[in-house]
Amino acid sequence: MDKPLDRRLNAYRPDLADADLEGKVEAARFVTGTPAKIAVSVAALQPRPERGCGIDTELLFGEEVVVFERATGWAWVKAKLDGYVGYLPEEALAAIEAPATHWITAPRSFLYTGPDLRIAHPLAVSMGSRVTVIGETETRGTRYFTLSDGRSVIARHCASIGQTDAPDYVAIAARFLETPYLWGGRSGFGIDCSGLVQLAMQMAGMTAPRDSDMQASDLGTPIAREELRRGDLVFWKGHVGIMEDETTLLHANGHTMSVARENLNAAIDRIGWLYQQPTGFRRPDMT
Repeated sequence: MDKPLDRRLNAYRPDLADADLEGKVEAARFVTGTPAKIAVSVAALQPRPERGCGIDTELLFGEEVVVFERATGWAWVKAKLDGYVGYLPEEALAAIEAPATHWITAPRSFLYTGPDLRIAHPLAVSMGSRVTVIGETETRGTRYFTLSDGRSVIARHCASIGQTDAPDYVAIAARFLETPYLWGGRSGFGIDCSGLVQLAMQMAGMTAPRDSDMQASDLGTPIAREELRRGDLVFWKGHVGIMEDETTLLHANGHTMSVARENLNAAIDRIGWLYQQPTGFRRPDMT
């Protein structure tokens, strides 16, 4: 019997499915979906359309999705970035009026209603959020980009999509030190272990799947523990950490409830009683 398709990455239900899955799954109706973008700071993507339901991951301001259904205030979507499927409040979506040109490169920043950092109640946005820049201005010595929706952002907190101001993904991950741990989190406001890996790699021009089990099977190539060096990944069942050097692990974890540095041997001893020994070590393709 064929293995069922992973529902995290394939949009199908008995009544409705992605048109790309026609012939692969059974459904009463297949649709191509319509494009939209995230219009809120961070949108929780859930496995079910229920308030209070746990989250699988998060989508960031300006990221694009394909919408398969809008019903009772919920939208069933597939993320363009990593293909993750789930439900989010319909109010979190907006039409795509212009393609994004820049992304936020600071761990956290703000979108102001005008080019003035003293404006009250700006919208907080995370690294990785996407915006459309249409102009530039300067106020009291601070440069701002003017966005297509009329808001403004600090210019130095942005770069053209695909560009970064950090030398490698480990350096980017280290910028999240002390960020609170959040199950399913994928932003500068709260992040989990695999979210840290994915977001840091994304900002360095690399591609990574969302969850740690996906990363453990698909990301890079297996290596031996004695080969570990900067940038390599250490996996446990349900957890992943980044090697900052040959002995130091950088990871979002529930022990400190933050992104923290930890000696690898100490981490293995501490984690072992709950998650046993590491399940593997992998070296991402840095090119």
